[in-house]
Amino acid sequence: MTEFTPFSAILGGALIGLVATLLMLSFGRIAGASGIATGVVTAARGDRSWRVAFLLGALASSTVVYWFTPIHFEFRTDYPHYMTIISGLLVGFGASLGSGCTSGHGVCGLARLSRRSILATIVFFLFSAISVYLGRHVWQIIP
Repeated sequence: MTEFTPFSAILGGALIGLVATLLMLSFGRIAGASGIATGVVTAARGDRSWRVAFLLGALASSTVVYWFTPIHFEFRTDYPHYMTIISGLLVGFGASLGSGCTSGHGVCGLARLSRRSILATIVFFLFSAISVYLGRHVWQIIP
């Protein structure tokens, strides 16, 4: 998908905000995807069911949108597998180092005006821009 679609962007953002608000109101939890996913493995038994339900809901809802709307995207397949694996590991390391990911800090933390989340979000975006610049223009490893 290359064209700007304001309706789907607004709807998607509103739904993310709604889910984050409902999770905070019902469980008192931040909707940070990396923390939720990590907690499926590391959390106490009684704390796992809502995490699994959250992740399954995210997968199910995105599948429904893909199947029943004209909003589609194409998967990139022209990257070497090793680059995908290294990138995933670096994202996981960064989320661990920053004590959260862009959903926890960027969506929920910014909404709460958390100084730590503001700084983390600035660092995320700064390093994303640096990574793209280096990958495309210096090392020329990103098409």
